[in-house]
Amino acid sequence: MSQAGRLKLPIGIQTFADIREGGYYYVDKTPLIHRLIEETKYYFLSRPRRFGKSLLVDTLRCLFEGREALFEGLYIHDKWNWQATHPVIRLSFADGVLTSREALDKRIRDQLFVQRQQLGMPQGRQTDIAGEFSGLIREAHQHFGQRVVVLVDEYDKPILDNILDQERARELREGLKNLYSVLKDADPHLQFVLLTGVSKFSKVSLFSGLNNLNDITLDAPYATLCGYTDEDLDSVFAPELPGLDRQQIRHWYNGYRWGGQEVPSVYNPFDVLLLLQKRQFSPYWFESATPIFLVEILRQRGLYTPSLDQWETEPELLGRFDVDDIATEGLLFQTGYLTVKAIEEPMLGYRLITLGFPNQEVEASLNQALLPALGVENGPRERKTLFTRLRAHDLDGLEAHLKALYAGLPHDWYRNNPIARYEGHYASVFYSHFAALGLNVTVEDASHTGKVDMSVDFAGHIYLFEFKVVEQVPEGKALQQLQERGYADKYHAAGKPIHLVGVEFSREQRQIVAFDHLTL
Repeated sequence: MSQAGRLKLPIGIQTFADIREGGYYYVDKTPLIHRLIEETKYYFLSRPRRFGKSLLVDTLRCLFEGREALFEGLYIHDKWNWQATHPVIRLSFADGVLTSREALDKRIRDQLFVQRQQLGMPQGRQTDIAGEFSGLIREAHQHFGQRVVVLVDEYDKPILDNILDQERARELREGLKNLYSVLKDADPHLQFVLLTGVSKFSKVSLFSGLNNLNDITLDAPYATLCGYTDEDLDSVFAPELPGLDRQQIRHWYNGYRWGGQEVPSVYNPFDVLLLLQKRQFSPYWFESATPIFLVEILRQRGLYTPSLDQWETEPELLGRFDVDDIATEGLLFQTGYLTVKAIEEPMLGYRLITLGFPNQEVEASLNQALLPALGVENGPRERKTLFTRLRAHDLDGLEAHLKALYAGLPHDWYRNNPIARYEGHYASVFYSHFAALGLNVTVEDASHTGKVDMSVDFAGHIYLFEFKVVEQVPEGKALQQLQERGYADKYHAAGKPIHLVGVEFSREQRQIVAFDHLTL
C-alpha cells in the first residue's frame, strides 16, 4: 500500500496537542465547538465510552487557553479571539475505581490541588470540598481577570462503577452532588461549563439547582460532535481505505444516531481506528470493556431479546437514570448498546422514539454476552455447529443442534426465573443464538408472548422461522401459519431458495417438540 498522504492513526490518544503536533489524522470538530461556545455557556453531553469525549474536553481546554498554533488550518482558527485567554479547571474521574465516599473526596481534593498548581495559584485555605472548589473558581477569576472555564470528564464514572451496590452508589452520588452544586452560585465567575459522561443522571439527583445546564445529548445540531461520519471516513481517512470493503465497514461499525433520521449517523472512533490498523473486522469496541453490570441488570429483569432491535419508548425514559430507578431502555441507550432509529411525533408535543442496534458489531456481541444470562452455553463449538449447519442448508442437522442447545439449559434457570418469562425465554435463546453469530437476522414481530417470526439471510438462502408454544396453540400450527399467511411472498423477488421452518416449543418438556420445514 502506498504511503503517500498517510498520517498516523490516533489510537487511544486523547490529548489534542499530541494529535495536532504528532502527525496524526484529525477530524475537525471545531465548527460544532464554535457553535457550542457561541450559543450559551452551561452544557451537558452524554455519549457512550470511547467516543472521543475526553478529546473534545481537551480540545476545549486548548482553545480557551489560547493555544493558537494547534488550531492553524482548522475551521475555528480565524473566528476566535486568541488574545482573550481564560483559566481552565479540568476535572476527570476516568482513572481507577473509587469504592467509598472517603476515596472520592480524597480524589476530588487531589484534583483541586493539582488544578491550583497548574494555574500557578497559591494553595487556598483548607475547608470543605464545596468551599475549596468555589474558592478556586472565584480566586482564578480574580487572579487572571478573566472568567473561568470548568470542564468535567466522566462526571458519573464513580457512580457507574458501583451501580450494582445501591447504597455505595448513593453515597458516591451525594459526594459528586456536593461538588457540582458549587457551579450554580459560581455563575458570575464562569465563562463556560461542560460536563460529559456516559449516563444522564437526573438533575434533581445530581445537579440540584443547576437548572440552566443545557443537555445537548439528543440535540440534532450536535449529533456528530463525537464520533466519525461517513464523510469523515471518506475524506480524512481516505488513504487508509483501499483493501477494505467500504460497505462492510458501514454495516459493522456505523449506525450510532442521536436524533431522528435527518441526523447523520456516526462511527465509534475506537472501532474505526483499530480496523484501519489491524485490517480485519472484529468487535473492538465491545471487547474493550465487558458490560458486566448491564448484563446482570438485564438478567434480573428477564429481558426479551428479540425486542431489542425495535424498542419503542419515550424521550423521558431515555433520560431516566438514577441509582434507584434505571429504565432498561435508558441504560441500553446511554451505554451505546441501542441507538435511535426513528423519532416520531404522532401528536404535537408527544414524541415516540424507536431504538435498535446501531450495527452488526453490537448486535452480535451483546447477544453473545446475554446468552449465559439466558442459561445457554454459547462457546466456539456451539457457534461453529450453527454456522456449519446453516452453510450446508442442513435443516435436520440444525434441528438436532438446537434441541441439544435447549437440552443443556440448567434446571436452575427454570427454578430461579418466574414462569411468566418462559414463552419469551424460548424465543430469546433462539434469536440470540443466531444473532450472536453475526448473521443477518430480522425479527418481524417482536411481541412478548413468545410468538415471533424471524428471517435469516445467509449463504444465498433465506430462512423464515415461526415460533409457537404448544400449550397455547395446537401442534403443527407454526408451519401452517407460515404457509397460510404467505410470509415468503415478499422474499421471492430475491431469487434465493426459501426455507419455511415451524418451530414449536413445549413449556412442560422445556424443549423443541416440532421442527417442521418446507423448502420453496
